[in-house]
Amino acid sequence: MDKKVKAVCFGEVLFDKFPTHSKIGGAPLNVSLRLQSLGVNVSVISSVANDANGKKIINHLKKAGVNTEGISVQNEHPTGVVNVVLNDKGVASYDIAYPVAWDKIKVYESRNILMHNSDFFVYGSLACRDEVSENTLKSLLKIAAYKVFDVNLRAPYYTYDLLLDLMIEANFIKFNDDELFEVAAHLGSKYNSMEQTIEFIAERTKTDTICVTKGAYGAVLYNERTFYYNSGYRVKVCDTVGSGDSFLASVLYKIFNGEGPQVAIDFGCAVGTIVAASKGANPILSSSKIELFMNP
Repeated sequence: MDKKVKAVCFGEVLFDKFPTHSKIGGAPLNVSLRLQSLGVNVSVISSVANDANGKKIINHLKKAGVNTEGISVQNEHPTGVVNVVLNDKGVASYDIAYPVAWDKIKVYESRNILMHNSDFFVYGSLACRDEVSENTLKSLLKIAAYKVFDVNLRAPYYTYDLLLDLMIEANFIKFNDDELFEVAAHLGSKYNSMEQTIEFIAERTKTDTICVTKGAYGAVLYNERTFYYNSGYRVKVCDTVGSGDSFLASVLYKIFNGEGPQVAIDFGCAVGTIVAASKGANPILSSSKIELFMNP
């Protein structure tokens, strides 16, 4: 990279509790760690408690080189925890504790400064389940340069009105295939094909870049009225936790590095697949490992 790209990720930072162990997680945190590992200069805006879990999260991010100035420490609510259950195919379901520290992310001038210095801003819908964090997100969206909405639906923590508001704000929307068809149907789409449904969302929300992951079957990226495809890589899935987050980070890294949509979608699918074949959300991946996976 000639110029160091800067990003801000907003929302939940937490511990994923599996039956046998705990891992640091949360979609914005996972995206930030992958972006940082690829060479992007990343800041996280969130909140943790003044407890052991909160200290571990901040130390973990600092060690990875992520800027934690935007993470406030408070005493009113505990650091976030999610109980994760994996089915026999390694696909996760989530029980998300409420209320926790990241539900109460407040507006600070220092956070506005981080926003003014960033190239893009990544946010999701889950952080809006509490009006404190929702109001902060909406104030930050007013000053973000380029807005990336990671839809990441977690029932019952969303409404379709909220999703529409967040999509209209975005320059780039990322769905998985189930989320795409669910949201489009509620907006009145009658289409059955993925391409028509993506075009419907793009038109309805005036968003020129939409990305949809298709699990084992890769992903599609719609950018300025053109479709780009990757049909996926074959691996034995270990667990899918964090694979979509690494995929999104990798696509954004390539796009903001000026390498074009097809390079971005191919690279994103490769990284997301390697993560799904690995244990945990944030395995360490070297560029040589990714290259060898794409071109063995």
